[in-house]
This record gives sequence, structure tokens and C-alpha cells, in this order.
Amino acid sequence: MDTIRTVFIGVGGQGNLLASRLLGEAALSSGVQVTVSEIHGMAQRGGIVESTVILGDVTSPIVSDGEADVLIGFEPLETLRALKKCNKNTLIIMNSDPLPPFTVAIGQGNYPDMNEIMDKIKSKVDSVMVFNGIKLAEQAGNTLSLNMVMLGALIGSGITPITPEVMKKTISESTKKAFVETNLRAFDLGMEQAKSFTK
Repeated sequence: MDTIRTVFIGVGGQGNLLASRLLGEAALSSGVQVTVSEIHGMAQRGGIVESTVILGDVTSPIVSDGEADVLIGFEPLETLRALKKCNKNTLIIMNSDPLPPFTVAIGQGNYPDMNEIMDKIKSKVDSVMVFNGIKLAEQAGNTLSLNMVMLGALIGSGITPITPEVMKKTISESTKKAFVETNLRAFDLGMEQAKSFTK
């Protein structure tokens, strides 16, 4: 199998570390060699959190600039900041709902215009899947299940060798029992979203 380098980028509290861990577990269940690593900015809510999941036979957990096959952006501005990891063929899966940083909230900075963000992203890569993940998470019953929506979109894109069945089994076994039903609903909504996009 070809190596697939996946980068998850978001803000503390959005659950992207759990998403990358679950993807890693699902890969192991599927007999796919996997390397997972986490890079925290500020670990508290609001800090930048990046993690990588590399599927395939690799020795380094690092995804260098221009090497990502998939960038999963939980927040538009953070997706833009991580754009250097991408190349023309990278698939970007992005939640369009902004979570402005603290500096913007206290009036010490400006959040860029969404059209500006999208223009920059589209000038760098050919394939972008953008949707309001928070809305889908709300639809599933819990805004905190954004990470499951994003995982669903990733698996639904067909870019990884992980099947929906294996991913759902992993979600059922490795997330809190009280949230399993909501998480699975959110995952399905993310999958449906991916199917509505054509690469």
C-alpha cells in the first residue's frame, strides 16, 4: 500500500487528538502499519493542536512541508496556517465554522475574511472539501462530536484503506459509552458529506 500522510490541525478542545488516536487504532485493527504523533501548541483550550497519522511503512512520524496527502482542518484559520504542509495533490477536509483566537476576541487582532482564506487554500491545492462541521455535529446531538464528523468525512473520501465498519467499531469501543450513539451519528453525517463532494 502507498504511504498516506494525514495531518490533523485544530484548536485545543476540538477533539482532533482523539480523532487521530482513533484513526491509528482503526489502522491497527485493519492490519495497516501506522505511526501517530502529537504536537501541542498551548495544551489548554484555544491553543493550536496538531497531530499526524501516517499509514504505511515509514520510520519518521514527521510530515514535512509539502508532504501531506490529507490535511484535516478543524478550524479555517488553523487550516490556512498549516497550508505549507500541502502540495497541489493534497486533499483538504475543512470545517468552515471559525473559532477566532483569544486575541481576536479581546480586539487585538482581526480574523481574516472567509473568502480570503478559501482563495489562498484553493490556490495551493486542487481538492478541497469544505462544510460546516459544527452544524453537522449539532445535528448529531453534540457540538463536541465535530471530531467524529471530520473522521467520517475522511473515511468517506475513500483516501485511506480504513473501512467505515472498522472505524465505527473503533469509535464504539474507544469512546465514552454515553457518547457512542451521538459519535456514530456524527460519523455517518461526515461520511454523507464526503459523498456529496466529487474530487
